[in-house]
Amino acid sequence: MEYTCHYDSPLGGITLSSDGEALTGLWFDGQKYFADTLDAEHAEKPLQVFDETLRWLDLYFAGEVPDFTPKLSPRGTSFQHRVWDVLLTIPYGHTMTYGEIAKALGCRSAQAVGGAVGRNPISLIIPCHRVLGAEGSLTGYAGGVDKKRSLLELEQTAK
Repeated sequence: MEYTCHYDSPLGGITLSSDGEALTGLWFDGQKYFADTLDAEHAEKPLQVFDETLRWLDLYFAGEVPDFTPKLSPRGTSFQHRVWDVLLTIPYGHTMTYGEIAKALGCRSAQAVGGAVGRNPISLIIPCHRVLGAEGSLTGYAGGVDKKRSLLELEQTAK
């Protein structure tokens, strides 16, 4: 059974999902691939991982750098997991390009990396918003380029 929780962020509603132990999803409501990995059968339920994630989100949207990461368990292919592991290494306030990630993985296709980045089921915490196109262009973000821009601006003005 999977469980859900809702969070009202300054950029709109966010839906969280968990298997009861770890966070399995975090999506802006209505984003591309919204709840793509969420089981059809799920229920709202208070969980410790949701409490931790809500605290993380409160700190993040207050412009602070959270000093912890809730337990994560994203669902995806082995290649997607390799890409998401690289995303987790991008420091707060910094960015990488799809090409740089491809090079780090020894992969020839920035497009394949882009596909994996776009399918990231735990937005914000696995920071896909920190990935830019060639020459720093703001391209592709499942939550919308406007949200990506706002998140990057928030990180540039962090306390």
